[in-house]
Amino acid sequence: MNDNIKTVKMNASGLVQGVGFRWATIQIAESLDISGWVKNEPDGSVSILASGSRENLDHFIEKIRQSPTSFAKVRSLQINYIAKRVNKGFNVKY
Repeated sequence: MNDNIKTVKMNASGLVQGVGFRWATIQIAESLDISGWVKNEPDGSVSILASGSRENLDHFIEKIRQSPTSFAKVRSLQINYIAKRVNKGFNVKY
């Protein structure tokens, strides 16, 4: 088991639905070799489960915090590190 692999569960709120947020999140995740999923929530927020090397995960979190598209506006980003590992790949969860 690689101890360098970390997993986070995040919840982004603000203007994050209907602005290409999920698509941009997938593009960022793939560019950083991050696995997991992104999902719109009924309350207007977006949940993300992401797993990768600590360095890549830190870059991923920062890109999400800064809003992954010019149309999105992340006002709040809750981050919780968890013990779960995720399978390879990154996609939209419905």
